[in-house]
Amino acid sequence: MYFSFAWRYFKAKKSTNAINIISWVSVVAIIVGTASLIIILSAFNGFESLVKSLYSSFYADIRISAARGKVIYLSEEQRKKLAVWPGIKAASVVAEENAMLTNGDIHTIISIKGVDSNYRYISGVPEKMIRGNFNLGTAEEPRAVMGVGIENAIGILSDRAITPLTVYLPKKVPAGSTDPLSSLSQGQVLPSGSFAIQSEFDNKYVITNIDFLKTYLNYQKDEFTAMEFMVSDISQESEIIRGMKSFLGKDFLVQNRYEQNESLYSTISLEKWAIYGIFSLILLVAAFNMIGALSMLVLEKKKDIQVLQAMGAEKTMIRKIFLCEGILLAIIGAGGGLIIALILYYLQTHYKLVPLQGQSFLIDYYPVKLVFTDILLVIVTVFLIGLLASWFPAARAARQPFELRN
Repeated sequence: MYFSFAWRYFKAKKSTNAINIISWVSVVAIIVGTASLIIILSAFNGFESLVKSLYSSFYADIRISAARGKVIYLSEEQRKKLAVWPGIKAASVVAEENAMLTNGDIHTIISIKGVDSNYRYISGVPEKMIRGNFNLGTAEEPRAVMGVGIENAIGILSDRAITPLTVYLPKKVPAGSTDPLSSLSQGQVLPSGSFAIQSEFDNKYVITNIDFLKTYLNYQKDEFTAMEFMVSDISQESEIIRGMKSFLGKDFLVQNRYEQNESLYSTISLEKWAIYGIFSLILLVAAFNMIGALSMLVLEKKKDIQVLQAMGAEKTMIRKIFLCEGILLAIIGAGGGLIIALILYYLQTHYKLVPLQGQSFLIDYYPVKLVFTDILLVIVTVFLIGLLASWFPAARAARQPFELRN
């Protein structure tokens, strides 16, 4: 019943054209605000999914590292038990260190990561190769797979390299050693291919054979930097981590992919809420238009209010009618904004209306991804703003004095 009154008031011709104009301006503002917020959140979700997929190509589902220091000690028995842990699909041991890579007179600082043969099953790097192949060689004849940024820095094409590159590495030295040169080792690796994932990895990492790297780092048999895992079912990840923590004790960190990149994911989440807050201001501006339109409508319908009061309508009923008027404006605006956003989403995903400038990115158009919870959040936000904006005019309408005239 209340919405019936509200609809009649909305579509009825007003005595003053300004009321109609302001009403439609408020509706258009809500449409624009709703569509903008949904589109911006969808674009943000698209980039977020892209970034997460890039990071998941390099980082493992679960990683065991040292709680303090850099090196972990895992016996062969521990490694075997962890490798067949319930829910684990593949496991790989890792040795990682900062180093200097040289090609003649050209030098660059890198992070060199030594991995075993199982690494290809837990990492997406082999699928991101753009030159050569994912060949890490042996301890005696080590090969190296590097990011395209490293290739550019040292001036080679890894699939055509015939001369080994020199790697300078820090190494563990016996206690009491006073020779500074004893803390530095020098090895050679032959490039076998390059990968392209994301600049953070492409400009930093070189992947090689773990036995070669451990030899030059002077690591013992049971010394590693980390052990990485792929899980069979991601829903079991928390249970697996709890079990591993209990098995290994407090000297080890057992982290999922989120915890390995906590600052990244926290920043992404914070940015999304900031975007939501900023674009909600558009809807608040529309709310001021709505307050003006409803306030003028109350003055326009002053006689109608008195007729309803004469017929026995209580103040609560009058208030609800004008509250429904504001909610109706919000519903029309939110519905129109949602339709426009869905149309633009379809056009962007199918026809790539908005391209990305430059040729260096992995995709050539702005990625978008609709998330139902985001749409629901926007609709609820519009509904609440419409409710709040109509509260004051509705309260004013309910306070209209009841006058009987002869």
